[in-house]
Amino acid sequence: MIKQFLSLEWKAFFRSASFGKSLGIKIFMGFLSLYFMAIFLLMGVALFPGLKKLFPEKDPLLIVNSFLFFWVIGDLVFRFFFQKLPVMSVLPLLTLPVKRSKIVNYVLGKSAFSFFNFLPLFAIIPFGITLIVNDYPIANVITWMFTLILVVLIINFLNFIIESFSAETELSFLPIILISGGLYTLNYFEIIAFNELLGNGINAIYQHPFLITVPLLILVFCYFLNFKLLRKKLFLDSGLKTKIKEVNASNLDWTKNFGDIAPFMQLDLKLIWRNKRTKSSVWMIAFGLLYGLFFYVNPEFIKMTPSYIFVGIFSTGIFLMNFGQFIPAWDSSYYKLLMTQNLKYEQYLNSKFTLMAISVCILFVLGIPYVFFGWKVLLAHFAAAIYNIGVNTHVLLLGGSFNRKNINLDKKAAFNYQGTGAVQWLIGIPLFLLPMGIFTAFYFLIGFEIACLILIILGVIGIVFHQKLMKIITQKYLDSKYKMIDAFNQNN
Repeated sequence: MIKQFLSLEWKAFFRSASFGKSLGIKIFMGFLSLYFMAIFLLMGVALFPGLKKLFPEKDPLLIVNSFLFFWVIGDLVFRFFFQKLPVMSVLPLLTLPVKRSKIVNYVLGKSAFSFFNFLPLFAIIPFGITLIVNDYPIANVITWMFTLILVVLIINFLNFIIESFSAETELSFLPIILISGGLYTLNYFEIIAFNELLGNGINAIYQHPFLITVPLLILVFCYFLNFKLLRKKLFLDSGLKTKIKEVNASNLDWTKNFGDIAPFMQLDLKLIWRNKRTKSSVWMIAFGLLYGLFFYVNPEFIKMTPSYIFVGIFSTGIFLMNFGQFIPAWDSSYYKLLMTQNLKYEQYLNSKFTLMAISVCILFVLGIPYVFFGWKVLLAHFAAAIYNIGVNTHVLLLGGSFNRKNINLDKKAAFNYQGTGAVQWLIGIPLFLLPMGIFTAFYFLIGFEIACLILIILGVIGIVFHQKLMKIITQKYLDSKYKMIDAFNQNN
């Protein structure tokens, strides 16, 4: 049965409309994985001699065990945002004589072979071998290594349990922040010394190997709980059940001032406010507005004038980037229906452009208090805002014509990478690197004011030639129309 499951996933990968883009992303992620593996391997090899040199009177193993709590907390937070439960298209299987328990066991078993579980081994194994070379008891060291492997698997399944309970909340990342933040706070103020408790527990298992049954039982419990939670959701009609909610209808009459694009703007605003995934674009606005405070309060950073443009692009364009990079994938669930209607595609795209342009203007106005850090900061933000409206909006709309992955709007919003493809990775080059490169070149060659003026001129050119640019972009969408319809129908 497992062989058949693997065969189905293999065929689904190679037959997907987004195969080319997915392959490119996987190659890039492969190089990134090799980079992290090399770092962990180097850390595992250098950890023992490094600790011995820094703390000659202490046992390196005891030092490592005392810091395991911080590793567990960090690993759990990192996994929550980046590791997703490996899924397969199970709905067709539910109509076949396949036991639900086998499907669930396959999905959970596959998660155990995640890269997140293999990566720590590149540090654990070299450090364990170093301990053995330095005359530590072989049996005890091997027990210690297996204990850490069990801890890695416990974190793996614990992450999915937290995700399962937080998926229904509006701010789905809040539980993991409260749990990790709460544990760290209790430990930091020495209310409960979790680092000592966990360190002493690992030390006890090292000295008495039979105690390894404790983390083993915890792992079995976490697996069983995951099994129960997933099996409970594995029904054909589970996706048909809907929650009854009280709808708060907003007055969007003001959009009528925008003429023909008003109906599309109303649909976009309703879509943004009524779905988990799109709401993230709204909540991220607050982060974007305060982003400059991470840098401008630093006296060293305030001297790095070329970096003002990076902060300005990000701060005034946070909504533009979060919303614009997934056009038209936001509408993927009803894109086929949308294309059967008697509508002008250019009006559809202009509504997206108008929303993004308005957001940039609002964010710039709200960010005017940054003038407190100097008039250069405000001027750089103004230049970045004009550049965002005139150039980056068109870049994002053009990039959207290459989107081939659908988006489930009901999934949790925080750090959800569904629908992300090669386009979303490459689009950062013209969005950030190009304006920063142009600004930096003119800044060092001529001066700050001229560099800002060049970006403003580029933005104004984009605004002046907006109609012509939109005709080119619209034609690109029309050429890709049927490819996108076919791709959005697939379960990527």
